[in-house]
Amino acid sequence: SSSEGFSVAEKIVLLTFISAVILMAILGNLLVMVAVCRDRQLKIKTNYFIVSLAFADLLVSVLVMPFGAIELVQDNWIYGEMFCLVRTSLDVLLTTASILHLCCISLDRYYAICCQPLVYRNKMTPLRIAVMLGGCWVIPTFISFLPIMQGWNSIGIIDLIQQRQFNKASNSTYCIFMVNKPYAITCSVVAFYIPFLLMVLAYYRIYVTARDHARQIRVLQRAGAPTDGRQHHPDQHSTHRMKTETKAAKTLCIIMGCFCLCWAPFFITNIVDPFINYTVPGKLWTAFLWLGYINSGLNPFLYAFLNKSFRRAFLIILCCGDERYRRPSILGQTVPCSTTTINGSTHVLR
Repeated sequence: SSSEGFSVAEKIVLLTFISAVILMAILGNLLVMVAVCRDRQLKIKTNYFIVSLAFADLLVSVLVMPFGAIELVQDNWIYGEMFCLVRTSLDVLLTTASILHLCCISLDRYYAICCQPLVYRNKMTPLRIAVMLGGCWVIPTFISFLPIMQGWNSIGIIDLIQQRQFNKASNSTYCIFMVNKPYAITCSVVAFYIPFLLMVLAYYRIYVTARDHARQIRVLQRAGAPTDGRQHHPDQHSTHRMKTETKAAKTLCIIMGCFCLCWAPFFITNIVDPFINYTVPGKLWTAFLWLGYINSGLNPFLYAFLNKSFRRAFLIILCCGDERYRRPSILGQTVPCSTTTINGSTHVLR
């Protein structure tokens, strides 16, 4: 919050923009959750992390954004000091949970693409997925509710916080969240910089592996692949699997990149501000914070435009189950088929 205030025209523009962001985040993340729950094709291991990520973003849009918007437009905080601490803790908790989910998704894609299938199955067991999801929610608690409720973030700067919480000129109270140097460094490193480094390393390895696979396929194609059906089909399956996994990795990499572009200005400023005597303008803080909030409504649109399976599932939901968008049967709908068994193998007769 900023004691500088906004003009009436600025408040109207802000309210319109913020309302659109909140509505986009709520509807978009609900759509992602419903799509994964209803569509069998989307019920894969990676999407468990995506559903949990959508849930975290949904909570941001419901529990954090509206109160921030009210204070921003009214230029006042009317809900008391305790709820200010709760709201701030939720803010830190949910935004940290989001990036930890993206970190887990990158590790999941790393094991799926860069390791053998057996290694992936051994690494990504249901128990391990549950532990990783639990960590995405428990770890942020240690940098949100625990230190904020105990006041560890305000040690040494209590007088400065009290000065900024109350504006005598306008008789307004603000929900001020300021952090000392130790908390700023610890929070930013845990919530952003370490997960970001892990994601960069994971996606770099995925990129190198995908590039090597593509080079090997081109070499085999130039040399002339075997024409025997029993050898050709596994190669086709491997090629299709590699292309599918690589496309999924690129999609998730774009999602991760958008997250970093949205939140990097905030986390950079969060570390710099305590070392320059808290001189960053309030409006700049507000802009960086809401730039991060926009990411909570951005992910569903990235899924829709970049992932064919999500796009199809969204169309089915939005069009009330229109048959045009359902996945066609492999055997087709118009040609009658029957099956017969020859030497233990099932064959389709048209």
